[in-house]
Amino acid sequence: MLSHFLLISLLVVPLPLLAQVEATQGETTAAQPAVEDTQMQTPPPVNAAPYATTPLSEDRSNYLSGGLTFSTAYSDNVLGSITSHPVSDISYSVWPFIALDETTARMHWLLNYSPGFTFYQRTSAFNQADQNVNIAFRYRLSPHVTLDLQDRFQKTSNVLNNPNLDAGTPISGTPQAPVVNVISPLADQLNNVGTAQLTYQFGAMSMVGGGGTFTNLHYDNPTQVPGLGDSNSQSGSAFYTHRFSKKHYIGASYQYARFLTYPVSGVVQTQTHGITAFYTLFVSSKLSLSFSGGPQHTDESQGALPLVNSWSPVATASVGWQGHHTALAGSYVRVVSAGGGLLGAFHSNTANASVTQQLTKYWNAAVSASYSTTKTLTPLFFGSNQDGHFILGSASVGRSVGPHIRLSAGYTRLHQSYAGIAAVATTPDTNRESVSISYNFSRPLGR
Repeated sequence: MLSHFLLISLLVVPLPLLAQVEATQGETTAAQPAVEDTQMQTPPPVNAAPYATTPLSEDRSNYLSGGLTFSTAYSDNVLGSITSHPVSDISYSVWPFIALDETTARMHWLLNYSPGFTFYQRTSAFNQADQNVNIAFRYRLSPHVTLDLQDRFQKTSNVLNNPNLDAGTPISGTPQAPVVNVISPLADQLNNVGTAQLTYQFGAMSMVGGGGTFTNLHYDNPTQVPGLGDSNSQSGSAFYTHRFSKKHYIGASYQYARFLTYPVSGVVQTQTHGITAFYTLFVSSKLSLSFSGGPQHTDESQGALPLVNSWSPVATASVGWQGHHTALAGSYVRVVSAGGGLLGAFHSNTANASVTQQLTKYWNAAVSASYSTTKTLTPLFFGSNQDGHFILGSASVGRSVGPHIRLSAGYTRLHQSYAGIAAVATTPDTNRESVSISYNFSRPLGR
C-alpha cells in the first residue's frame, strides 16, 4: 500500500500549479466556445478505467444503498487437482453490502463494500469470511486536468463466488490491464489492484496523461495451489493523443512494467518496455472502437541464471457500447506479461466479451466469456513449462420482486488445460450453478 500513496503524492504535488494555469486558460468569452464543446475523452487504449458494464437505464448517482444477499451454489469440482478426482459440494454465502455513489460538478466517487461469510457442506475446512471492496474516485482539478484513482480488493476462498450475479465482467481496452491466466481451485487468497491516472488536455485537440498500476496476488496456503505462486507488479505509462475530428483520435504511449513472481525458492523478476501507436473511433459518446500495436522488449532474470532478453509485438483491439438497455464490451490483447498465478513471464493472447441486457422493467440478463492462451517465455527457469489455456463462460438472469427484493440465478463453466500446473492438471473442468435472493434499500443523497 505504501507504493500506492507514493504515486498519488507524486501526481498530486504539482496539481495546484496546473489547476491555476488551467483556470486562466479555461476562461471563456463570447468569442470562445464553452469548455464542454471542446472536452476530449480519454481513449480506451490508455484509459485506466474499464468499459461501462451497466446500461444507461440502470445508471444512478447521488445515492446510498445497502442490503443483504443470501446465495447458495453447487460446484462439481471445488478442490481442483488437490485430489485425484473431482469433489462436489454445496456452499452457502451471506453478503451484507453497502454502496455510495456521489457526483458533483467536479467530482465523482463510488464505494462498494461487501463482506461475506461462506460455508461448505463437505469441505468445511474452507469456510471463510470474505471481503470485497471497490473504490473509484474522479476529480476535475480544472476544466482540463482530471485525476482518476481506483482500488479493487478481494479476500476469498473461491474467485467464482460473486455476491452480485448480475454484474458484468470488467473489460479494459488497455494492454496494461491485469492478466488473469489461471483460476485457482478452492484456495484462500488475497487479490488487490490499484490504479492512478492524471490527464491534461492542453489544447482543443490534444491531451497528455500518465499513471501507474499496482497488483498483488497472495495465496495464504501454497499447498492448496501446487504449481502456482504469489506475484506482485508495478507499472507506469505515459501517452499523447490528438483528436483530428470530433470522432477520430490517434496517439502513442509508452508502458513500463515490473513483475515479481515467487516460485518455491527464489524470485523471478520480469521487466517490460513497450511503445504502441493507437487509434480510437468514437462513433458516439457511448460507442467506441479502438486498436493499438507496437514492439515490446522483455528482460527476465532468476538468481544466478543468465538474463533472458526478447522482443515481441503487443497488440490490442476493443469495443465498448453503453446503450439505454444494453451494455457491451469486448477486447483482444496480445502481450508479454507475468503473474496471475503463473511463474515467470509468458506470451499471452486473451479475448474477453461481456453483454448486459435490461430485458424488461423487472428482468435483466448478463453473459460473459473469456479465453486465454499462454506460452512460457523461459521454461528452463523451472524445469518445465506452464503452457496452456483456459475458457471461462458465465450467464445470469435476475428479476426484481417489488421495490426491495431481487432474485438471481447463474451458471459458470470453466475449462483449464495446463500440463505443468498440478493444481489444475488432473481435474481441469468446473461447472457451477448458483441462486441468490437480495434485500436492498436506496436513499438519495442530499435529501
